[in-house]
Amino acid sequence: MQMISFAFFGLAAAVYLCLYIIGKAVKKDHTCILVSNIVLLAASYAFLAYVDYRFALVLAALTVITWLCARSRRAIVVGVIFAVLILAFFKYFNFFAESFTKLFGADFTALNIILPVGISFYTFSAISYLIDVKREKIKSKNLFDVALYLSFFPKLTSGPIQRSADFFSQSEKRRNIGVENFSEGIQIFVFGLFKKIVLADRLSVFVDQVYATPNVFSSATVLLAVISYSLQIYFDFSGYSDMAVGVAKILGFDLPRNFNLPYVAHNVTELWKRWHITLSSWLRDYVYIPLGGNRKGKVRAYINLIVTMAVGGLWHGADWTFLIWGLLHGIALVVHKIWMAITKSKENAHSWFANCISIFLTFLFTTFCWIFFRADSFSHATAVIQRIFSFEGGVEQPYIWTFVAIAVLIGAVVWALIKSKKGAKSKKSGQNTSFITGFYPIMDLKRFWGIVAFIVLIGLTVGMAYTGNSPFIYGNF
Repeated sequence: MQMISFAFFGLAAAVYLCLYIIGKAVKKDHTCILVSNIVLLAASYAFLAYVDYRFALVLAALTVITWLCARSRRAIVVGVIFAVLILAFFKYFNFFAESFTKLFGADFTALNIILPVGISFYTFSAISYLIDVKREKIKSKNLFDVALYLSFFPKLTSGPIQRSADFFSQSEKRRNIGVENFSEGIQIFVFGLFKKIVLADRLSVFVDQVYATPNVFSSATVLLAVISYSLQIYFDFSGYSDMAVGVAKILGFDLPRNFNLPYVAHNVTELWKRWHITLSSWLRDYVYIPLGGNRKGKVRAYINLIVTMAVGGLWHGADWTFLIWGLLHGIALVVHKIWMAITKSKENAHSWFANCISIFLTFLFTTFCWIFFRADSFSHATAVIQRIFSFEGGVEQPYIWTFVAIAVLIGAVVWALIKSKKGAKSKKSGQNTSFITGFYPIMDLKRFWGIVAFIVLIGLTVGMAYTGNSPFIYGNF
């Protein structure tokens, strides 16, 4: 069941209606919370079983083991190992087995192993829960609570990777299911839907065509396709994250933000504070810091950074191209830290022109790395790179939707800058005005023009939507 489907819309609507009725009919807080959570758990497993009942069984097995191991501090390590092994078997067994047999020149027949939906996200959630219990950040929960945390269907397939403490602080209290949450949530969902089915999916047509046969196209067209993929993956993943946040908001939950205008980052360090924020913070807290972080000298810290990003690369997929992508970012992080140490310069403390140059160079590096992420193999990636730098002619295709996507992105950045400056002035004047930079421009649907603007957004989304088959990119991970 994809998030963009009548089945999902029907499920979300039915759950919302049930939660709304429960909230109005049940007066006792404890009973209301319990019944509401039962509905959410049942809907989450129905969502997964609708795709394949075996996926639900895998998640149920991981949930039981995670719950059992969290009850004993001595068994927590076992639970973490079990979660890693489940992920390794379903996602990496064929990759590592094939790589190992090739070293000895032997043949390998890949096993027909299905990849359960959302396994990368809920195994990382299980690991973080176990480690947080061990670190005494939270207390171990009952089986029901753990099951709901791992299976909560809005974030199951696309994240964000929500920390257990944040989730339990919301699931254990009475939530407001009403017009205000629905008004905000539906807007966030439609913003994400626009990113996905209008921008990302239309860009995918051009990107898929050029990447399939790069040697047919001119160098300029291949370069444009590479830039288009940078835009596609951002609008695709941030769009799905927005939809998850929106649906969760409608159901009374606040999920953490996952993107914050990553392509305005001045350097690769800042990029990873803006891109897939919940994954980068997860890697920092549960990989980088346990490896030693920066507590054991600079050289060790640099090695830990590279190892952490390599893990992040492999998390995305079982292929050498993902490992190369992760290593490139890890090396870039190290180079940036060395540069900062040598120059002793402060973050973004430069002229506007220097900042623009650094943003441009960071985007170019990020776009270059995306070639390995998108390519089917290392040889395919090198073929794309060679074609760009060959400066040869071929089919010219100045794809209009690339420029539309760039215009939308620039508009979002300008809007965020204006809001930031207004917020800064308000703070200087002593006013306690809060605002969200680079997030969602929520409209007041109680006002006439707010309703008009929202209807226009829906109309643009439906009217310009790409109706072909373009699956969610991160659904493969």
